[in-house]
Formats: sequence, C-alpha cells, structure tokens
Amino acid sequence: MNNNKPLFIASFMTLIAAGVGFAIRGGILADWGAQYGFTKFDLGTITGGGLVGFGVVILLASLITDNVGYKPILLLAFILHVLSALVTFAATPIFNSMGKDATYWCLYIGMFMFAVANGLCEAVINPLVATLYPRQKTHYLNILHAGWPGGLIVGGIIAAIYTNMKGDVAGLRWEYPMAVFLVPTLIYGFIVIKQEFPQSEAKSAGVSFGQMLMTFASPLLLFLLLLHACVGYVELGTDSWIANITESILKKTGEGQGLYLFIYASSIMFVLRFFAGPIVEKINPLGLLFMSACFGSIGLYMIGSSQGVVWVWIAVTVYGLGKTFLWPTMLGVVGELFPKGGAITMGAMGGIGMLSAGLLGGPGIGYNQDYYATEKLEEIAPQTYERYSVAEANGFLFLPKIKGLDGSKVSVLNNDGQDLEKKVEQLDKEGKSDAYISNLNTWWQGAEAFAPEDIGPVDEAGIYGGRMALKCTALVPLVMAIGYLILVIYFYMKGGYKAEVLHGEEPDGEHYTGGVEGPVE
Repeated sequence: MNNNKPLFIASFMTLIAAGVGFAIRGGILADWGAQYGFTKFDLGTITGGGLVGFGVVILLASLITDNVGYKPILLLAFILHVLSALVTFAATPIFNSMGKDATYWCLYIGMFMFAVANGLCEAVINPLVATLYPRQKTHYLNILHAGWPGGLIVGGIIAAIYTNMKGDVAGLRWEYPMAVFLVPTLIYGFIVIKQEFPQSEAKSAGVSFGQMLMTFASPLLLFLLLLHACVGYVELGTDSWIANITESILKKTGEGQGLYLFIYASSIMFVLRFFAGPIVEKINPLGLLFMSACFGSIGLYMIGSSQGVVWVWIAVTVYGLGKTFLWPTMLGVVGELFPKGGAITMGAMGGIGMLSAGLLGGPGIGYNQDYYATEKLEEIAPQTYERYSVAEANGFLFLPKIKGLDGSKVSVLNNDGQDLEKKVEQLDKEGKSDAYISNLNTWWQGAEAFAPEDIGPVDEAGIYGGRMALKCTALVPLVMAIGYLILVIYFYMKGGYKAEVLHGEEPDGEHYTGGVEGPVE
C-alpha cells in the first residue's frame, strides 16, 4: 500500500511546527523582556540558543539517518517537541521562585530542546521526501519547504492576535499562543507512530560513507558552506528580530505593524517557493542567488532607512523577495554539484546555516541594537541612560562590553508604571512578596518623576538601535552577492554551470536535488 501522502503530510507538519514556534517566539520577545527584565542581548542569546541546537543536531543526525532509519528519529523529535513546551512553560514559576538567572536558563534550555527536535526532523524529511518522490524531487522538496514560511504565517497571525488582545483580556499570557505549535506536532506525531517508513534512498543506492566524506575535500564545497553560513545569519538571524524592530520603527502608527510585516514577508516566501523548482530549472541557480543577495542587502538597508509606513512595507517587500530563494537554492546547488555527498552534505549545509544564525545572527543583531541604542541615549540623555541601563555589561565576540537598556524598566516607562502597579497590588492582596518586583517598584518610585523627559529619548534610542542593526546586517548579503558573482565568473570560465550526473544519463524531468537513482560507480 502506498503511504506517500501521509508521510509527506507528516514531513510538512514538522516544518509548520517549527515555523509556528519560531514566529510566536519572535512575537513574545517583548513580553519576556518586560516580565523577566532581559536585555536585547539576553533575548537574542535565548533565541540564538535554539538555532544552535538546530544546527548541531542536523550535522550529527545526518551521519546516522541512513543506518538508524527515519521513524526512530522522528519519534524522538516528537518527544522532544512536547518536552520543550513543558520546560518553556515552567519559566514563570521558576522566575517567581528562583529569579532572573534561572529563568534565563529555563527559556534557553526550552528553546534548545525545541531546536533539537527541529534538527532531527530536518535531518529526516529531505531524504525521506526524495525517497517518496524519486522522479519529482524538485517539485515536492520545494512544496515541503513552503511549510516553513507557512508556519511563520500561522504563528505570526496568532502572535498578532495575542498582541492586540493582551491589553484588554485579563489573564492572557504568552504561554497561550506559544502552545499553538503543539497542534502540528501532535498531527505529525500521530502519523509517525501509525505509518511504516521506506528504506532511505541513499542506503538503497549504494553510496558509501567514505564517498560522502570525500566531497568535503573540495574547496568549492567549503566556499559554498561559508556562503550558506551567511544565508543563515541573514535569513534566520534577521527573522528572529524583524518583527520586533519594525514594530519599534512604526511605534507611532499603532501596535501590530511589525507582526503584520513579518506575516507579509513570510507570505511572499510561501507563495514563491511553490514556483522555485520551475524557475531554477530555467535559469542559472547561481544567477538567482546573486540577485537574491542583492535584493536582500537593499531591502535590509531600506528598512533601516525608511521613514513612514508605506516605505517600510515597500522595503520589507524587497527584503522578502531577496530571502525567498536563498536557502533552498543553496541546497539545490550543493545537491547538483556534489551528489556523492548525499545526506551528509545536505546536513552540513543546513547545520552550518543554523549554527551561524544561532551563534552569530540572533545575538549579533541583538548586540548591535543594544550598542547603538546605548550610544544614542548616552549622547542625547546621559542621565536617562543611567536610569534605564542594566547593572552588568555584556559583550559579543571581540566587540566591547556595553550596558544595554533593561527591558523591564523600558516596559514600565512605556506603560507609565500601570502594569507594575497592578503586580504590586496583586501581590499585596495575596499576601506574597517578590524581591524583583519590589526592587523594580522602588526604582520606579525614584524614576517616575523623570518619566515625561525620559520616554522620548528612550524611544528614540530604541528606534535608532534597531535601524542601525539592520543597516549593519545589510553588509552580510552584500558580501554574499560578491561571493555568488565570483562563482558565476568561475563557472563561466569553465564553460558554464552544469549539474554532475552519477548514473550516466540526465534525470527524467526535474533534477534539482542531490539524490541518486542507482548505485554509485
């Protein structure tokens, strides 16, 4: 009995779950900052930890997928997805009993477990779908990877609804929207438990482990891995922050704009990825990558420079067009040029992209926001900066340590202390005490008198930090564009870009994949 359809649905649902969780997490970062007192750098490190786990697991799982089989790995992913929810939801009780530092690690571990589950899924679904549809790989792999932006759209909508309702609905907490990712998780988990899985394509094709590893001796593959690290920084690292930054830029137009822009950019990616296969087969994929990197760089710089709602939406359109084809087309290029690498080279590409996003993208963009916001606020209102900066400085890589703005204090300022007052009253009614709330309340009693003169500079500094962070990030796709142009010239001098064929004849129909149809000679 052919069970391709339910297995494909399960694979698609793993990416929906990953996208939903990613998008909702981006929409509730401000809540975490306000509730637990995290800086932008803290939040960037938490979100980055998730991407690091994703990257490491893709690399490791790709080494064993052919021998272990698809089903056991997906079952483990299902268990970890559920456990990650339980750990993340424990953040508030841990904060109440153990404080900020313990809460940081609770959220970090929860995100890390979520990412490990996503990494296990990613290591399986690409070779699985290639096995299920050996003569239509490009078509179905591109539909599969539309699941990621599809999840971003669903998660973004849920986050937008939550953002618009949380001020009016008592008891509406960030845990409720975060739980939505469990719906697609339960769907794919049920299918995985019930269905039988085929043997992997690579194993049946006779590709040896040694043949796969030998591909990494190629300088061209190493260069592609370096470029894909940049892709991870730009696409996933920026997506961790884009809704938060654009929301800040458009703050005066009303809440929700940032999430709407995120949903819009994801919709562009979702629709266009259904057509990626035919597009790539008609034009040189390296040319497409070059144009995509150019659009990505221009779009990010435009967002950081735009004034007014219309220009921000135009800028996000350019950025969305730029990032759409980068990730899947890079996988396609590696698959076409290095088919002997099989799942390992594909896993290396995905892993290096996620590691870059987690170790560099999320924290780096968060650090840049803190750095430029701090620089601005110290310049225009040094006394305000002293009132709203954190106690301890943070650094990033070789960059200088800085004291960013305290998310809780900024939230209290923006809310004119109303939420803090409600928390204090609630604790008094319950006869409870909370050292963090008490200290924050003491600080506000001294800072409240300066609030009218502080709020303007704090807002201005935050917007400036977000704009400058995006302008700095725009340099990364610019470097990528130069790299892709070098590859275009390189292949032109060799007589043109051409996919390597292992089995002696061109594949029938679509061939945008690294799979093989028979034993390797």
